[in-house]
Amino acid sequence: MNHMLNSLITEQPNPLTDHIDELPSAEIMELINSEDQRIAQLIQPLIPVIAQAADRIIDSFQSGGRLFYVGAGTSGRLGILDASECPPTYGTPPSMVQGIIAGGFRAVKDPVEGAEDREELGAADLDEHGFDENDVVVGIAASGRTPYVLGAMRHAKEIGATVISLSNNAGTPMALVADVSIEAVVGPEVVMGSTRMKAGSAQKMILNMLTTTAMIRLGKVYRNFMVDLNPSNEKLVHRAKRMIQLATGASEADIEKVFIAAGGHVKTAIVMLMADVGATEAQHKLDLADGFVRNAISGK
Repeated sequence: MNHMLNSLITEQPNPLTDHIDELPSAEIMELINSEDQRIAQLIQPLIPVIAQAADRIIDSFQSGGRLFYVGAGTSGRLGILDASECPPTYGTPPSMVQGIIAGGFRAVKDPVEGAEDREELGAADLDEHGFDENDVVVGIAASGRTPYVLGAMRHAKEIGATVISLSNNAGTPMALVADVSIEAVVGPEVVMGSTRMKAGSAQKMILNMLTTTAMIRLGKVYRNFMVDLNPSNEKLVHRAKRMIQLATGASEADIEKVFIAAGGHVKTAIVMLMADVGATEAQHKLDLADGFVRNAISGK
């Protein structure tokens, strides 16, 4: 196993940064920044595969399924981060997108030794969430071979669920298990093996693409406004009202009135103003349009 790790590109020394320990702060950062600039360019040709993965996730959501990110260490934390941002941004129930990390929630802050080395724990953690064939698992690991992640993926495959892999090496064991395999090969890190850097940034960008695309395709965005956000604090209430204003051009007084009548639900408020109807009728129109604001306004 260790000798296998030695051959991974994420575990190679980077010749461009061999002298980094001799440099002042700004020059260290120049090297980091120069390496970071490669990430978006390397992801661009992967978009057709990332889109396939997003479409599988959308299909699952439309049939009542859920999305599970599974990872260890940095990869696990990034999955939890992406999952935890869906409810406030898109008003989704917390169960819809979930992050599972080797070693449990304590591992978000503190390393849990050995947790990532046991395949059966990955499978057991999925089971604990009542994982079934309608759900999707996205296994995340820079190496593409973390046993905990492979265990979860293999278990999901046996059940007949959709399995997606996200790694930073090519031709990995995770890719062999996955229905859709995303391999963002960003090369050796500035500090050898520190995969929280380029590998982690690439993972974050791809997870953003997956959930943002899915939420847009599910009607949770009107134009480019996050109209299903949950206005749970003062900043978000202000953002919600500003979205209504930008979407409708209505006066502050009218926005205040519909915002209260709509119970703080941005979509309902926009349809009330644009279709000139009350809250109940606006909600009915949204229901008929499967939550898509454009279609609710036009009556399609």
